[in-house]
Amino acid sequence: MAILIITIDGPAASGKSTVAQLLAERLGASFLDTGAMYRAVTLAAMQADVDMNDEKQLVGILNKYKFQFEDREGKMAVYVNGIDMTEQIRKPEVTANVRYIASSPKMREKLVEMQRQFAVRQRKMVTEGRDQGTVVFPDADIKFYLTADKRERARRRQIELQAKGCGENLQKIQKAIEDRDKSDETRSVGPLKPANDAVVIDTTDLNIEEVVEKLMSYIKL
Repeated sequence: MAILIITIDGPAASGKSTVAQLLAERLGASFLDTGAMYRAVTLAAMQADVDMNDEKQLVGILNKYKFQFEDREGKMAVYVNGIDMTEQIRKPEVTANVRYIASSPKMREKLVEMQRQFAVRQRKMVTEGRDQGTVVFPDADIKFYLTADKRERARRRQIELQAKGCGENLQKIQKAIEDRDKSDETRSVGPLKPANDAVVIDTTDLNIEEVVEKLMSYIKL
């Protein structure tokens, strides 16, 4: 197990992925993008055309497909059956279906195992997600929870999508974020919430570098 584990949880578009990458780079640590894991399984399930509401079929995907996750130059590289799917998992249609995997108790249990297995191979690690400090790594050395105003989060996501050539409407994006928040916060297993000992940081009025500096101020190596 890593000698240093830092968890960063928070809702969609709160900045946790980018911040986690930069923080890992600063610390010379590995970066675990748990969202990429959920997206990879979601993409495989979509390609297999399984019933996303059928937990048994979803679990079958983990047995049928081989998933590999590597820290590649500070970013999480994703392979499904040996094929690089790092870019494909970011498509909007995959994002829209992640909730089926995230709300399945058995799938979350399997993915938690995968995340812990990844940590065993690392010396230092920064991991981000929605239940890293509460469920996956409850004994992490430092826990952060990032949040931000919903409209600001929607604006960030819109900029991200526009960079990829997707012209989504801001109101539509905000509605999708609100729906994802509700789903994440109310699920029975690993609901989105700050760990009791997490440092909560509102990123609404902060740029990425300012957030990283703020997090660094809490880390004593």
